[in-house]
Amino acid sequence: MGSVFGKESVEEPPHDTLLSRSDATTSYELRKYGQRYAATITYKKTGDKSENSPFGALAKYIGVFGTPQNEGDTSIAMTAPVVMETSNKPTQIAMTAPVVMENNKDDDSDSNKKMMFMLPVEYDSMDKIPKPTNPSVHIEEIPSQTGVVHVYNGKWGEARNTELAKGLAQQLIRDGVPDMTEEYVLANYQFWGYNPPFTLPYFRRNEIWVQLESAQADYLEKTFKPEINAAERPVMKGRNKFTIGALGLVLGCYAISVLWKKTNGSQYRRISA
Repeated sequence: MGSVFGKESVEEPPHDTLLSRSDATTSYELRKYGQRYAATITYKKTGDKSENSPFGALAKYIGVFGTPQNEGDTSIAMTAPVVMETSNKPTQIAMTAPVVMENNKDDDSDSNKKMMFMLPVEYDSMDKIPKPTNPSVHIEEIPSQTGVVHVYNGKWGEARNTELAKGLAQQLIRDGVPDMTEEYVLANYQFWGYNPPFTLPYFRRNEIWVQLESAQADYLEKTFKPEINAAERPVMKGRNKFTIGALGLVLGCYAISVLWKKTNGSQYRRISA
């Protein structure tokens, strides 16, 4: 039920948020991701949403629809006697987020597209990743990347993604990012989806990602220094709050007492003079 209302329970690649431009006309974050691995498939737009679709092929690779379509070769050592056994039992892989779709890089609707499933962090080398049995599915290594992400909710589609990518490009140009053009963004942006199709649109987390060069990322960091998030500020514990409050009360009472004595003493001396 949580997925209907946008609750995210699947793993996503760890990253560092270097900057948040939440006050910009088109808001965005500057993020840095480490090396990752992904199951990918290249396809042509057909509108097929069945198990034979690109999503279905990747989902079957990790075992969403039953037996995973991968080779899980595992050597098992046993004692008395020692037996070396090679098993072809498929390996089920946890679902992760986001699902990545590369933008169509030209106006030809028949041109190839790519969809990716990011693999869990424990699959950190090619020799740990089960080999797909579907020849259309491939495993790719994604190097460390830094880029900007615009987050939005609601329904998504190519038309809306393109519109938001244009807005992000214009914002980056206004922010003075070196060598940034609308053409570059429209040719290279990716859509990242985090929720299943049955999630209510308002609660969906969708993202537009654009990779940056190191010089561009450095410029943003130097120009727009990140502010400390309120959630990241040190939180004063209840006991500390009480101790500081009590100390302040005592000091306040002491100061009033001293002032009262001085005032009364002064009046007494004037009266007795």
